[in-house]
This record gives sequence, structure tokens and C-alpha cells, in this order.
Amino acid sequence: MLNYPAAYQASTGSALDVDRAFYQRVAARTEGRELVETLTVPIRSGRAWTVPAGHVFRIVTIDGPQVADLNIWNRHDPRERMWASRTRQLQQAHVSTYDRIWSTLPFLRPLVTITHDTLAEYGIDEHGGRVHDLLGTRCDPYVNRMLTGEDFHHHCHSNLTRAVAPYGLTEFDVHDVLNVFQVTGLNAEDKYFMKACPAKKGDFLEFFAEIDLLCALSTCPGGDLSVPLWGPDARDPLEVCRPLGVEVYKIDPALLEGWRSPPVAAYRGNHGLKLETPDWEK
Repeated sequence: MLNYPAAYQASTGSALDVDRAFYQRVAARTEGRELVETLTVPIRSGRAWTVPAGHVFRIVTIDGPQVADLNIWNRHDPRERMWASRTRQLQQAHVSTYDRIWSTLPFLRPLVTITHDTLAEYGIDEHGGRVHDLLGTRCDPYVNRMLTGEDFHHHCHSNLTRAVAPYGLTEFDVHDVLNVFQVTGLNAEDKYFMKACPAKKGDFLEFFAEIDLLCALSTCPGGDLSVPLWGPDARDPLEVCRPLGVEVYKIDPALLEGWRSPPVAAYRGNHGLKLETPDWEK
């Protein structure tokens, strides 16, 4: 297949022109970091945590390969949350180092920037698969009931719903996800496929928080996706389900010199809904 230029191009100084030198320093200078929180997400469950702006957090495969579904919100206003489809357009359908996760309208700004990805060298496999997927979305009990006739309460949508309930959020706040450590693509029939997770124990994906965040992660009930979930060969993949770790770090304040949280989108045009005052009312 011939390559074709991307629709959204990063020109020098534009919003898509990432200061790579800054994020390289954040990733490389780990000696001044302070671990401020660590948590474990057990198999087939979800956990939520907060991250202050200017901190970094990691999702870590503490016990071997496992895929996970990540949601991100503005800690102070959950109406601002990650926008998977626009991130696919502005960045890539599979993200890695220096890619950003963008927020929904009318905010439209980076929520996080990826600073370190130990699976960055995975690249494109023989089937066109890539890792850290924004193509698909979370598994959910509604589709499961539709396809199997059975109820299952540990899908990622349900796990995320339970995780954010203590923060006053509901399933209406759960949104399309970043599938961390998950290899996916589109086959010759333009249909979505998933492959076994390539991560090994100790792999991680690291994010820099551009604003104050609320994050939630579900350890997918499909585990490392090495067992078929649908079709004639499907079976319960419980034996390939593993926990994941989350680590939150405060970084050396000196690294943040010159950095500030990105502002919300500048557009304030009211979508043309504000009528001009007619002559007879002036």
C-alpha cells in the first residue's frame, strides 16, 4: 500500500509542534523524582487516582503482559476529558513517545504528553498491528449481553464505572479509551483485529500531566489477549489475566522552568448564534 500524507501537519511553532527537548529532559532526569503514590490494579478490576499538573505517572506491567483501558479527565471539571477520535487525527491511531492525548470541545488542549514508552520499538508487525491503541474502545456488558446472552460485570466499561464512583462520576462520564499495551489494526477487510500483548514484566508507558488530572484504569478481562474472546474458539482467558501497577512521581521543580499548563482553546465565536442588533434597535 502506498503511503499518503497525513491530513494534520505539525508546522514549526504550531500547537502540534511538541517541545521534544523538554520532554526528553523529563524522561531522562529521573534522579530528582519523588514517588508520591503507587497502586496496584488487580485483575478484571478498575482503579482511579489523581495526578497534579507537572507530575508524571507510569502504567507498569508488574507481572507480565496485560492490556488495559485508560480514561482521563480534568480533575476539576470532568466535562473536559480525553477525546480519542480527535487524538487519532492530531497524533496517531496508535500513540507513543511525544504523542499527546487531547481533550474534548470546547476545551481542546493536551491533557498528557507521553514521555517514555518501553514498547516504542514494536513498530508495525507483519499484520500491520501496532501497540497502544486508539482505534477501538472499551469492552462493555451491553455488547457482551447482545452477543452471548449473558451478563458479565467485569468488562472495562463496568470496571471504570466502579473506579470513578467515589469521585462522583457515573458511567455517563466513562468515555472512549486508550488501550494501553494492546496491539491492534485493521485487516484486509478493513475490520478491527487484536493480537496478543507483547509487553514483558517491567514494561511501562509514562505520561506527563499537562493539567490536574483524574485518571482511571481497567485491567481488561481479556488479559493479554492471547485467548480468543469471540467466535467458535472463544473461552474464558482467566489464566492470562494479570495485575498492573501505577506510579505517580513528582519531578525536580527545576525541570519545569518555563513550562505552564496549556490554556483552553482560544475560539470564543459563539458559533454564530449571537445575532447582531438590527438598525431599528440601535
